Amino acid sequence: MTTLYFDHAASTPCDPRVRDVLMNALEHTNANPHSTTYEAGRAATHMVERARAHVATLIGADPREIIFTSGATESNNLAIKGAVRHLARIGSTRRRVITIATEHKCVLQSVLDLKTEGFEPVILPVEPDGRLAPETLTRALETPTALVSIAAANHETGVLQDLNLLGTLIKESGALFHSDLAQAAGKIPINVHDLKLSLASLSSHKLYGPKGVGALFIRRNPRVRLQPIFSGGGQERGLRSGTLPGFLLAGFGQACHIAQQEHQRDFQHLTQLQSIFLHTLESKLPGCCVNAALTPRLPGIISLRLPEGIKAIDVIVHLPILEISLGSACSSALLEPSYVLRAIGLSISEAERSLRLSPGRFTTQIEAENAAHELAHAALHVRPIS
Repeated sequence: MTTLYFDHAASTPCDPRVRDVLMNALEHTNANPHSTTYEAGRAATHMVERARAHVATLIGADPREIIFTSGATESNNLAIKGAVRHLARIGSTRRRVITIATEHKCVLQSVLDLKTEGFEPVILPVEPDGRLAPETLTRALETPTALVSIAAANHETGVLQDLNLLGTLIKESGALFHSDLAQAAGKIPINVHDLKLSLASLSSHKLYGPKGVGALFIRRNPRVRLQPIFSGGGQERGLRSGTLPGFLLAGFGQACHIAQQEHQRDFQHLTQLQSIFLHTLESKLPGCCVNAALTPRLPGIISLRLPEGIKAIDVIVHLPILEISLGSACSSALLEPSYVLRAIGLSISEAERSLRLSPGRFTTQIEAENAAHELAHAALHVRPIS
């Protein structure tokens, strides 16, 4: 039985072109990239620096502004905690750290964790369209703020924040501006300098690269400084110690290189798939709607709300070949309504009727149609009889 993978927002499969580069590096370039006294080590170093350049190009950065990590979760922790701890260490009196209610859990928790160190976490609400209102941010910034963290694209709804506008407000306030770019990088054009970002996080496995590696952009001018979150040999300019996994980074770099060349094609492809899927679904299961439908969104993330009386968890049980996400958090073995959907004003019932579908680069139009048929069939199977 062939499955239909519609959970690319959780993780993308490795692009075959990335896999070729990764496997070649694994086979032929195995020296430690930090050992530069012999040829094999220098070859590994060159491979890593080539990957760094590809990552930088994707987001409009300088290669010297990129350090490698294990993924966006580590990058987010290092950016948020490292930046504000450094400010406190050099005597800054700014203690407020701001984020928004729809952020990824690792960002929310990083901000909340800082409370025990004397910082003031502030979680701002979003509008019903999923976006942060500029006036809400402006009011919050009236208190001197150390850092603001706002993702470019939401991981459940695909909603795009207006980083250009928000970045201007943050820069004028004197705060640092961090963004989790894990969902957006490689899918929409991004220039970290134009967006006035101080720090930005990326994850390889969100853009058809291997799992286990990511990157953090750290602005050089004006220079942003961080306090490392763990100790070691001082690799990555002393900010992220540990031996770099060269073959994984080679794959990451290739994934960024492909995304830089093909993001417009991918965007158009995903836009078409979304249209086909929703049109087909509407003909089979009237009454569905897309959460935050009128807001600028990534086309590759569809937060779908099923008709009245149909819970998403009941439908998923009857989808043996369609692989999708509930968009809910699992805590203490209990499924809870998505905090992201609750934050944009959905009721518990509406959130429980919602699920997330995210096609990808290699999803076909036929698969989009089949996914709609499968979902409609399962929903009609569980729909209560009037």
